Amino acid sequence: MGEKGQNLEQDFEELTEDSQEFARNMAQAAETSAQIWQTFLEAQAAEKPQTQPDPLNTMPAFAELTRALWDNPEKLAERTLEFWTEQNRLWQHSFLKWLGAEEEAEAPNLPDMAAPGKRFSHEQWSQNALFDYIKQSYLLTSGWIQNTVHSVEDLSPRDRKKAEFYTRQYVEAMNPANFFALNPEVLETTAKEKGQNLVRGLQMMLQDMQRGKGKLLIRQTDMDAFEVGRDMAITPGAVVWENEILQLIQYAPTTDEVRSVPILFIPPWINKFYILDLNQKKSMVRWLVEQGYTVFMISWVNPDRAQKDETWDSYLTKGALAAIDKVLEETGQKKLHLASYCIGGTLTGTLMAWLGKQGDKRIASSTFFTAQLDFEDAGELQVFVDDRTIDLVDEQMEEGYLPAETMASAFNMLRSNDLIWSYVVNNYMLGKDPFPFDLLYWNADSTAMPAKVHHFYLERFYRDNALVKGGLSVLDTPITLADIKGPVYHVATREDHIAPAASVYRGARMMKNAKLRFILSGSGHIAGVVNPVAAQKYQYWTNDDMDQPTLEDWFDGATETQGSWWPDWDRWLTRRSGKWVPARAPGATLGQIEPAPGRYVKLRFDQR
Repeated sequence: MGEKGQNLEQDFEELTEDSQEFARNMAQAAETSAQIWQTFLEAQAAEKPQTQPDPLNTMPAFAELTRALWDNPEKLAERTLEFWTEQNRLWQHSFLKWLGAEEEAEAPNLPDMAAPGKRFSHEQWSQNALFDYIKQSYLLTSGWIQNTVHSVEDLSPRDRKKAEFYTRQYVEAMNPANFFALNPEVLETTAKEKGQNLVRGLQMMLQDMQRGKGKLLIRQTDMDAFEVGRDMAITPGAVVWENEILQLIQYAPTTDEVRSVPILFIPPWINKFYILDLNQKKSMVRWLVEQGYTVFMISWVNPDRAQKDETWDSYLTKGALAAIDKVLEETGQKKLHLASYCIGGTLTGTLMAWLGKQGDKRIASSTFFTAQLDFEDAGELQVFVDDRTIDLVDEQMEEGYLPAETMASAFNMLRSNDLIWSYVVNNYMLGKDPFPFDLLYWNADSTAMPAKVHHFYLERFYRDNALVKGGLSVLDTPITLADIKGPVYHVATREDHIAPAASVYRGARMMKNAKLRFILSGSGHIAGVVNPVAAQKYQYWTNDDMDQPTLEDWFDGATETQGSWWPDWDRWLTRRSGKWVPARAPGATLGQIEPAPGRYVKLRFDQR
């Protein structure tokens, strides 16, 4: 046999071997897919039947949107004509590109909301005529849909926000990158690896389905790469007191002397406290200890049926007020600083107003990080809150608490392209393990919430905005933001989608009897707060004139400073923190229960 014949035979053998390997992998992928479906169906059969066809209560908003569109038929017809004009231009452009005469065709004008983003970063999305057409057609259509919804007239602000939010969810779900047959990177990888990527990916999906007990719990990072108390939440200290809803942590000093006035953190219970002690380089707790402060932290329990009777008032009494008493007992001081974050700041706002009404002067200062107090325009989370959705959430809390995965899903929907769909492709189609990232590990460490506490929060703040409108009572006492007294340091972040800066500013201005310093930090809800000094990232703005009616007006007169706002806060705290005293060992008065970070923070909802 000649050399050419031998090469052909070798090529055929390789092709046959490749085909056999591909077939084996496809068979294994099919088998795993069947296991995934079985796991899902078994979980569905075990659950209470879903009797609500519209669990997110989207139909009223879209009914109003439809009415508003048909009330303006001329504008709708005009926009539709614009869309088909651009589609025609796209067809011409793509056809000429297929013929190799791309420069002769005018590219379509993409709408304002049609941002390609990193989902289309693979070269074939631009170089291959077919995939370029798929991408351009998607961008044109999705941008047109979103622009139309955004610009429609005669919609209430609440209906507009809900319609825009769920329209964005729809178009992001329809991104062609999310589909196996339309994603060139997935097709290329499948051909190169002979389907082994799908075997790995579907095995990962099965594991995530089993971990979520029948719900797809998408992993966003390597869940085995970190451990609370080993890689994060590692600042030395001890739990010095606890009850059924919290553990109180006191951190060990690193200086010979400390400021006499201690700091107590009231973190959110929607997430765990260790975002403030993520690692040695990012830890706000460690940095404060190094500046000479005695730092205490509330570690909220991850609730279950045992906390079914807890209320907002009990989180004030058994939570914040009890912790204040214990910090002062441990340190022998008469005053302390309060620092609060997110919903912990909302609780602290009601606490400070109540203390103001009582004439209680034990708080030397209060600090709020991205804490929403005025909920008139409370960001995208507000789309989940109305009378119907509150009733539906109550149905999910039959056992006395909201399951952790429910809130986790809501937060992931706020950035679905980044936190849902990119991982669907990376994990399950490309078969890649997600990159180890401490922040995403924390983000996935979701908590449950006591039913009565959560209902009160949704109804009285998000729905009724009662603290601002003068209709809120805590501990049998009517309160308003004007009842808050004393020095207040208030931080908003410019790109916050959970507690919008303009909303935070409005709430801060209502503290008319407080001595207020308002800071606007660069970046968002997390990075704008957890911005260590050594990183030299972002910036912050200051302006002492709080008489400006809007954040935009305040910003026009603000001074920008590069880097972290932490040193500014330190200088502000120092003036209110008393003299230097010998450093305090954790638990010198109350005793030590266990080393920090304690056992409460280590309970994960997917390990119950």
